Amino acid sequence: MRYTDAPRRRDELLRRLRAAGYLSAAHAAAELDVSEMTIRRDLRQLALDGLAVRVTGGARLPGDGVPFELRTDRFAAQKSAVARAVADLLPPGATVALDSGTTVARLADLLPAGLTVVTHSVPVVAVCATRPDLRLIGLGGVFNPATRSFGGPAVRGALEDIVVDIAVLSATAVGPDGVFCADPYDAETKRALAAAARSVVVAADGSKLAARAPIRFAPLDVVSTLVTDSSADSAAVRSLEAAGVRVSRAAA
Repeated sequence: MRYTDAPRRRDELLRRLRAAGYLSAAHAAAELDVSEMTIRRDLRQLALDGLAVRVTGGARLPGDGVPFELRTDRFAAQKSAVARAVADLLPPGATVALDSGTTVARLADLLPAGLTVVTHSVPVVAVCATRPDLRLIGLGGVFNPATRSFGGPAVRGALEDIVVDIAVLSATAVGPDGVFCADPYDAETKRALAAAARSVVVAADGSKLAARAPIRFAPLDVVSTLVTDSSADSAAVRSLEAAGVRVSRAAA
């Protein structure tokens, strides 16, 4: 459908931006049947209105994206299903690294006893600290309110001396080109967690297979298993499997 009316078009761009946290100018131009220059003007206006932040190739939501609390509430049933499926993959006595995603935060409540948990996520620390049946290693650094986690050189330095059996990572988007997020600071920590792990599990509800985000933090060959849910698009799942990724779809 062609969006020739500027206010209506900007409303649609803002709707898409709020749904995904990031908007590609090129993709939006193709999907709305207008020129990329028109989309760039629209994004510039949204930025002037304080509704978006311009980034290379498009725009993101202000304040490093969607607030953590709002992301937690999105697709809650799907995220819970993914978290349960990931918990079933964790072997007894394993050392597991958990990142700062909202799906991973749900996993913290479901961890089997006897694990060692390595994390920079404040919500995960808060849950695991109440469980005497887990050993907790917290990674401290500079606090990022957008992700409710610590990051920076201190976290990356600590991970150089830690080896974990499984890193469970969240994502803003997953596709044939890799695994993506919207925060460059968070991307650095995810890469460090993946490098410290013998195996990487990506926990992503089905919406992430249709989403886009600007920063690739891992190619697909880093991922051992993708755990998603039954809402994931079947064609998207097949393309990931064709790329060599083991995909597990949890029932909601």
